[in-house]
Amino acid sequence: MIDSASWAERLGGDTFLAQTCFRAHKVIRSNGNTSPSPLAWGDLNEIVAAHRLEPPRMRLSRAGEAVPATAYSILRTNRRGVSWYQPQPADFHARLAEGASLVIDAIDQIHPPVREAAAGLERFFRTPVQVNAYASWTAEEGFGTHWDDHDVVVLQLEGSKRWKIYGPTRQAPAWRDVEAPEVPTRDPIADIVLTPGDVLYLPRGWWHAVSADQGTASLHLTFGLATQTGAEFLGWLCDDLRASLTVRADVPRFGTPAERADYLAAVRKDVLAALDDPAVLDRWERTLDATHPGRPRLSLPHLTAVPAEPGITVHATAPRARIDQDDQAVTFAGAGNEWTFALPVAPVLRLLAGGPPATLADLAAASDLTLVEVAEVVSALVAGQAVAVVGGSS
Repeated sequence: MIDSASWAERLGGDTFLAQTCFRAHKVIRSNGNTSPSPLAWGDLNEIVAAHRLEPPRMRLSRAGEAVPATAYSILRTNRRGVSWYQPQPADFHARLAEGASLVIDAIDQIHPPVREAAAGLERFFRTPVQVNAYASWTAEEGFGTHWDDHDVVVLQLEGSKRWKIYGPTRQAPAWRDVEAPEVPTRDPIADIVLTPGDVLYLPRGWWHAVSADQGTASLHLTFGLATQTGAEFLGWLCDDLRASLTVRADVPRFGTPAERADYLAAVRKDVLAALDDPAVLDRWERTLDATHPGRPRLSLPHLTAVPAEPGITVHATAPRARIDQDDQAVTFAGAGNEWTFALPVAPVLRLLAGGPPATLADLAAASDLTLVEVAEVVSALVAGQAVAVVGGSS
């Protein structure tokens, strides 16, 4: 499993975050030290066969354009009138051999090993992560030279892939922007080939072109990192300022010039006071972490409470849950909820927030709580959708 610690070690930990993140691309070679792959060719074949993945969730792309679904699928309709595109292997293979690339968006929602790798990266970067899978067979560039509106971490799984990196032509471009970046006209600043186990970090806005020109079939995962810009921060600040009567009040659209000036002065005062708070960014970041729904998961067959059975295994579904502790109590905030517990519960919460699944026996052993008390804590977190039962149920 590629957890948060594994990602931190590969990328460079705090040094990477302080010196490289948002600033420059970085290639991390595997040097033969490959972890178990979260996705193999057999997994991909099974996913395509077992799921109705409608375009554009699953698609073929060639030269920057989507290949019509009818070129590799048949539209099926059952007796209830439900229609879907069923891939036809022979046509599917033919389009790929001709130069198309296969894309499956949000494969982390389908394949558990990829989901766990995404959760680990989310803990490291503290922002939501979506993972797309890409498979290519030819030197043809499936998407042309393009840029993404979010940072990406690329993990090469099978074969090799050439990346021509051109850098940005506009600083910090966004998906909602006042102008588009210009197409690069110079030669790439880097021309690299990724092999199995290699990792590439690429900031948003960096133009790149990708091809499988090494004579081998290529499979890689792209972990897209949700962008947190000043626009997102100011949007949150506007909502936070709704506590102010000035912000909630109607804008004096029909007022006198003096009334309009007074209104602007009052708004300016409230905004500047909020920005003068040295903890305002910390509060925003905590809100992002604590309110994000995470990766919700059912805990069947347990509908109301988790029984006090030592072998029941549970897992945090809110990768960025926050834990705050003082000399009186410990608070766990995640998935839009917040709980306050007595201090002896703190080891249980920290073990859960660490990432790997844990049994109720593990949680009890890490604390001074009984199995029954651990089950009560876990039941509360399951009810709040921050934890789920993932195994061990009788």
